[in-house]
Amino acid sequence: MLLDLGRVLTFFLSIFSLLALVDTAFFLPATSWEERLVASITRVVFAACISFFSGILFSHSSRPAEPLSRTLPVRILLWTLLAVIVLFALAWLLDLYYVPLLWRNQPYVF
Repeated sequence: MLLDLGRVLTFFLSIFSLLALVDTAFFLPATSWEERLVASITRVVFAACISFFSGILFSHSSRPAEPLSRTLPVRILLWTLLAVIVLFALAWLLDLYYVPLLWRNQPYVF
């Protein structure tokens, strides 16, 4: 009973920590990309700790013993990290190289 409750609580806590990671990576107003990167790295470490603990609880009493990388919280963590890394790099690249080009093409006022 307590193990099942712990699984549910840690699973939802891992999802909320991943939500905080995405919020920090993309939705911090008036910050540079370097500041977002540093803040996101700390959130990644926090989310990984929670997700691995939740994965340990998920694999604790499964028969046969399931590897930690195949548990649901760890898989969600890895997929989210992959998506955030790709989107973060793409957003940084677009902001660095293509947004200034948009600013130069403002219509002329006669």
